[in-house]
Amino acid sequence: MSEYDRMSTRPERRERGKSLRKEVPRSSHGIWVPSPERSDPVSLLQEQDKGRLEHLLPIKYGRMLESPFTFLRGSAAVMAADLASTPVTGLQVELCGDAHLLNFGVFATPERNLVFDVNDFDEAYPGPWEWDLKRLAASAVVAGRDDGFSDRVNRKLAETVTASYQDAMLRLARASALDVWYFHVEVDRVLEAFDRSSGKAGKSARKMVKKARRRTHEQTMEKLTEIVDGRRRILNDPPLLVRLTELLTEEQKAQMTEEHVEGIWNDYLDSLPEERRLLLSRFRITEGALRVGGVGSVGTRCVIVLLEGGAEGDALILQLKEAGQSVLEPFLPKRDYGSRAERVVVGQRLMQAASDIFLGWHESPLTGVQYYWRQLKDMKGSMDVADLDEDGLETYLKVCSVCLARAHARTGDASAISGYIGKGNALVRAIADFAMAYADQNESDYKVMIEAVESGKIAVEKGI
Repeated sequence: MSEYDRMSTRPERRERGKSLRKEVPRSSHGIWVPSPERSDPVSLLQEQDKGRLEHLLPIKYGRMLESPFTFLRGSAAVMAADLASTPVTGLQVELCGDAHLLNFGVFATPERNLVFDVNDFDEAYPGPWEWDLKRLAASAVVAGRDDGFSDRVNRKLAETVTASYQDAMLRLARASALDVWYFHVEVDRVLEAFDRSSGKAGKSARKMVKKARRRTHEQTMEKLTEIVDGRRRILNDPPLLVRLTELLTEEQKAQMTEEHVEGIWNDYLDSLPEERRLLLSRFRITEGALRVGGVGSVGTRCVIVLLEGGAEGDALILQLKEAGQSVLEPFLPKRDYGSRAERVVVGQRLMQAASDIFLGWHESPLTGVQYYWRQLKDMKGSMDVADLDEDGLETYLKVCSVCLARAHARTGDASAISGYIGKGNALVRAIADFAMAYADQNESDYKVMIEAVESGKIAVEKGI
């Protein structure tokens, strides 16, 4: 927010947002016509693959090949390039950058309470609030088509996204700065909303929450490690989980001295607040493994490390995930971050109501690769949207949209955004128009990828 915005009253900022309708009519957001110079989607994806682990890329494309929805999940770079050509008001927020409907879920706060929120920040970057909203709405239509819903239902789902965002942003624009910052979506409120929606949706939501409550660090430890000759070790389950000792060359093993590992550990600790450094000083790294997860991030370097403390059974698993350039960066003004990994961590801390206490970062002194750290799977759960009926998916999208509006209100000017949106349906209709048109574009791009696979341009491994 600029100095002018900070000095302006809320009514003045709301009027400023309202005045932007003359420069950028709300109806203009409904237009999607690809440029004749639009880049080939497969070429964009392969450009993003540079520097990734090549032996894992067929897994990525095998997963993207499953459906138009999994293609959308893996093609944030394609949509970012497309969004860059669409109208924007100039009102900036911290963007998720990949706000499709599966990048929301349940997780525990540091106080061990379950909340629902945005949960993926690999592409986080400051930019136009409209981009996150359009990606969420488009994902609603694509997911609805995957579930076999009619065009009428899918358009209604897209309208629900913007209408819920609109209502939430208006409430947040009227709230105090502290109330906006502290606002969070408690999981019990989510369950109540799903129970009101439909019996099937309520059952799915309770399944998600039950899974999250069971997924403690102890359960993760039991699932991913074993005791061998009295020593705890990470399981070997290639190609999705492979101990680093199985992957490193002899030269690399020679470089991974105790001093080198200690240096990595200390660099990470330096990125943490003092009290968390004190907590983690009670642990040491005993083993690491390469782990494959997700869709679009497959091929990036993702490592889990086993930490053990002094007491019996005192162990913890942290995840190190490679941070690359955000897909949004080529289309937005450069921001000064200490590193790409710090960008991800800062984005998460800004957007989430409560963040993992182990969020931090470091840069490999050997390769220069930047990693952000977090706890693996601790009390996290996601909804199986394919299992939701129409009412259930609509309710789920309402919750996602409220969380997105809250994240944007924390980091941008809620009064100006709300003033621009207004109280009518102009933007609701426009974003729905865009979402329906972009779902068609996504299907077209998906077919281009299928043709690239059939021609041998892309190698795939399915079912992994």
